[in-house]
Amino acid sequence: MTIPFPLQLSQNEALFDWVAGKVALCRPDNVHWCDGSDEEYQFLAQKLVESGTLAPLNSELRPNSFLARSDPRDVARVEDRTFICSKRPVDAGPTNNWRQPKAMKAQLLALFDGCMQGRTMYVIPFCLGPLDSRIARIGVEITDSAYVALSMRLTTRCGDAVLRPLGESDGFVRCVHSLGMPLGEGAEDVPWPCNPENRYIAHFPDSRQIWSFGSGYGGNALLAKKCFALRVASVMARDEGWMAEHMLILGLTNPQGEKKYIAAAFPSACGKTNLAMMTPSLPGWKVECVGDDIAWLRVKADGRMYAVNPEFGFFGVAPGTSYATNPNAMDTLKRDVLFTNVAQTPDGDVWWEGMTREKPPHLTDWRGEEWTPESETPAAHPNARFTARASQCPSIDPAYDDPRGVPISAILFGGRRPGTVPLVFEARDWAHGTFIGSTIASETTAAASGQVGQIRRDPMAMLPFCGYHMGDYLAHWLDIPSSTTPDKLPKIFAVNWFRKGEDGKFLWPGFGDNARVLKWIFERCDGQHAGRETPIGTVPAHGELDLSGLNLSDGALETLMEVDSEAWRIEATSIREHYVLFGEHLPFELRDELEELEKRLA
Repeated sequence: MTIPFPLQLSQNEALFDWVAGKVALCRPDNVHWCDGSDEEYQFLAQKLVESGTLAPLNSELRPNSFLARSDPRDVARVEDRTFICSKRPVDAGPTNNWRQPKAMKAQLLALFDGCMQGRTMYVIPFCLGPLDSRIARIGVEITDSAYVALSMRLTTRCGDAVLRPLGESDGFVRCVHSLGMPLGEGAEDVPWPCNPENRYIAHFPDSRQIWSFGSGYGGNALLAKKCFALRVASVMARDEGWMAEHMLILGLTNPQGEKKYIAAAFPSACGKTNLAMMTPSLPGWKVECVGDDIAWLRVKADGRMYAVNPEFGFFGVAPGTSYATNPNAMDTLKRDVLFTNVAQTPDGDVWWEGMTREKPPHLTDWRGEEWTPESETPAAHPNARFTARASQCPSIDPAYDDPRGVPISAILFGGRRPGTVPLVFEARDWAHGTFIGSTIASETTAAASGQVGQIRRDPMAMLPFCGYHMGDYLAHWLDIPSSTTPDKLPKIFAVNWFRKGEDGKFLWPGFGDNARVLKWIFERCDGQHAGRETPIGTVPAHGELDLSGLNLSDGALETLMEVDSEAWRIEATSIREHYVLFGEHLPFELRDELEELEKRLA
């Protein structure tokens, strides 16, 4: 087979040889080198419409937008089939699934042998981070999924433009993906090909490779996202002295026009995208979105920490998104969107749970079946997604594609805690902030688990995404101050929007009113507000939190700021049990922080 290669743009022999090797292994019928153009996007979309993978939406209601329905067996990340193939099991750590690299590669080579017969191989050069940024990194994904190629066009900087900064370098991350459903002679294709019985997402951090087989959905197949931008990038960041984090980045501007940038890490279902795209309830304050999911951070020559969003688009969860919760997200989705596993209205638009107060009387659900409000199953899958360019967001920050990145003044950690953790508190220093980040958690409810208050800890919201030993990852955090001075590091805060009263209702209104907490953080970064010292950190003193126009009782505010010593002694015991997981890899500084907390609580 003659392999098309844009020689006019690149003479990269390493890239050509790698692609040629995968063509020989996978044996596709055709090879398509993605150029990233608008014309190519329309070509791929039309091809997917013809194959039944995509359905065009009503062009008057949702221009140039499409709906995909996946195989019901292929709807989310498959953490139990996700592997870190480091040379030693200890390097993967206790929170990852480890496989020996040679054994994993041998198993994958057998699966990939001939896996693209009857299909087209798409070669997608992509860049994570602004093209001319020193922190940007380049990857190439090979896939037999036009849906993946289309999605990568929306979520990354991809195509011919990436070959210029790549040049002749062989320093690109090699990403190989297959649906695992070859089309031999006489075989019939299906709208959503996949191989649920043989799914593997394997990361080889030492050789900077990612191999994915059997799934066509989300992070299993869009290898630039969690696989590269977090799991492999976290190892690159450790080796090169920067940070790859599961964080949003927002710009916050006060009424006087002063602006600060904030990064924030939250586990799932804790409002990360809503915060990144917030419409503040405080007059004169403005929030702009740099990114809603991933941040790459580096200390630069001036001693300050700067962040870039490695992504170029949003791959967000649709259910729960509405004009009440996130109007900027809804406006982002007015056109040029790829929806997956949402419901469809009779007039050719989309709908999902939480989108409107009233449920439509009739829909076609995510499985393609008729649905009414009386149906026992949801209309949209709980993990239904939207994929759109970040530039479409009305509140996108002007610096979202700045190769210099944006200077970070504060880092927030948050979880979903109905009790114990106050609305906001500030860490004493970087080590204390790392301790706080290492302990963030969400609590389950009886409806979810049968046991109220079960704590699930997710250090830095990175538990599923760290590509090496989590204890060593925390040590890397503690090494960061060695590259600068304490006064130039971001201040670290914890927030908790989810504290409840005795009646079980949320005490804090959340959403746009979270700007009131951001205002206090902004002003603390400027040296304003004395705060009130507690055993766990500094909380707002009485009168420091701007509650103007908010109907919040004194009792509610007192509970929101309460630091109950007995509850925190129980918390400290839970943290000690959590730390056992990391064994000898737990940094001594975090043990010291825990002991100091216990002393302050005694």
